[in-house]
Amino acid sequence: MDSSGDLPGDGTGRRDLGHAIDRPARPAAVPATAIVFASPHSGRCYPADLLAASRLDAQALRRSEDCFVDELFAGVVEMGAPLIRAHFPRAYIDPNREPYELDQAMFDAPLPAHCNTRSPRVQAGLGTIARIVASGADIYARKLSVAEGLARIERLYKPYHRDLALLLDERRAAHGHAMLIDCHSMPSIGGPHDFDPGRRRADFILGDAHGASCAPAVVDAVAAVLRGLGYRVTHNAPYAGGFTTTHYGRPADGVHALQIEINRDLYMDEARYTRKAQLGRIAGEMRQVMGRLAELEPRKLAA
Repeated sequence: MDSSGDLPGDGTGRRDLGHAIDRPARPAAVPATAIVFASPHSGRCYPADLLAASRLDAQALRRSEDCFVDELFAGVVEMGAPLIRAHFPRAYIDPNREPYELDQAMFDAPLPAHCNTRSPRVQAGLGTIARIVASGADIYARKLSVAEGLARIERLYKPYHRDLALLLDERRAAHGHAMLIDCHSMPSIGGPHDFDPGRRRADFILGDAHGASCAPAVVDAVAAVLRGLGYRVTHNAPYAGGFTTTHYGRPADGVHALQIEINRDLYMDEARYTRKAQLGRIAGEMRQVMGRLAELEPRKLAA
């Protein structure tokens, strides 16, 4: 497990900037479950080159971080599911985007022709390499070189997705299907650049790309657990799932992907980036979600 605690990276580069895969202590020859959990935005190792290039300090950069989401889902590992989690922060590179969703205005030379420079996410400042943090503040004090931008993709983004794809392939081969739960958190109030500015959000938002990324039984199972615990749960608004959900969610091929967004006010102090006492209870409740998903029969997942 990551021993970095609550603090962002110290900029020395001493800690691994890649990702980790937490697996059951006694892995079986056949994966115990078809489920894979992913935490792409909880990374809190802020590298020296990001801090040197940024107009923001490490605390301000954390506005884009899904703080402690990896801890909320850590218990699923004991239940037999792997958890892949990024060490690198979302403000450095975002694995929930296409590999080359890049903003030409951020770079000091022309980008390769295969880059998607006009997507809505790029236009909003939230491409693979983000221009802004979640509050809307600009990250960089200078333009980036094309080489350093592409290097982040090769060094961090591609290995993360290579390993995530392998985890899903292993489970589909063993069980005939696989299920990805992509784990995120959200500010409790919609920000000025969001679809719901100033509005209090639900406790949980479940995103299935408007029905395209997983069987309805997956959404129904998670919603039933959470509503049974007293939470307010909504579906696809304002988050229907990002690149990870739409890229891997192929129900016709036996791969189901669901994005879970958790309201940060439930488990953390959003201003101080500290845990609330409720974090442990919610982590236990995420084990209940895992248990319900593991009970789903393959016939309920048939496309």
